[in-house]
Amino acid sequence: MSKPIASLSKTKQILEEFDRGANKTFGQNFIIDPSVVDKISDLAKVGENTAVMEIGPGLGGLTEYLCYKAKKVISIEIDEHMIEILKKTVGHFENLEVIHMDFLQFDSSQWIADQKAAGFSVAVCANLPYYITTPILFQLFESPVLPDSITVMMQKEVALRFSAKPSTKDYNALSVIVQYLFNVQLVLNVPKQVFLPMPKVDSAVIRFTPKIKRAVRNQKQFFELIKACFKQRRKTLTNNLAEYLKDRNKAIEVLTKCYIDPSRRAETCDLDDFIRLYEVINENESLRKN
Repeated sequence: MSKPIASLSKTKQILEEFDRGANKTFGQNFIIDPSVVDKISDLAKVGENTAVMEIGPGLGGLTEYLCYKAKKVISIEIDEHMIEILKKTVGHFENLEVIHMDFLQFDSSQWIADQKAAGFSVAVCANLPYYITTPILFQLFESPVLPDSITVMMQKEVALRFSAKPSTKDYNALSVIVQYLFNVQLVLNVPKQVFLPMPKVDSAVIRFTPKIKRAVRNQKQFFELIKACFKQRRKTLTNNLAEYLKDRNKAIEVLTKCYIDPSRRAETCDLDDFIRLYEVINENESLRKN
């Protein structure tokens, strides 16, 4: 193996050869530590029967390691200038397909379904652009066919929200919703010094593994309830729930029945509390007036 693409010297050489720099419009920051991309590909648990979807390959630093370890890799890149570079850096891998497209326009669900039908396990692995992390993830989260795992690097502040526990400053409706759908693990902290150009903040790698068992009948309604409970963070559950149910007395009645102190705030409740709250409210649909 020649000098890794994700090394500082190789990255600089590639950028000089193509007279390129990081495109701020696309939130580009290139990893310049090969041990980081090697570790991310390991954390993604990519193997000989894995089809990998990579989003935003950039120069191909992570792509290179994924191609060595996976059966097949598809990389979706929005920047046409990077397509030209990728032909030079990783174009020799026969198990790689590079697509020039905005990932939000890509039919990821169909691709995942096709790979699973062919007998592959499916992993998503990427160094996500900070500016579009959440839209990308929710396209994957809301897919009717989920990958077996999603291992992605993102801004550490966002990663902490996804993995936050109750009664912490980062815990919010997003934390609860994502943790209902997935087992969420923060698996690696990545300092800003391993990027070129160096961003202002550190990053972290999160691994999402889909939960097989879903506990509620109407997922959309459940998520609306969670968002309503967090609507005004400093308000008590009673106040937020009263607005949702349009009845303060009913809100207190429901919370009491759930063994939740009406004076508590949503940020102190765990996933089981919200599931219990949903179940009690929906035992009697008339509690929530339309």
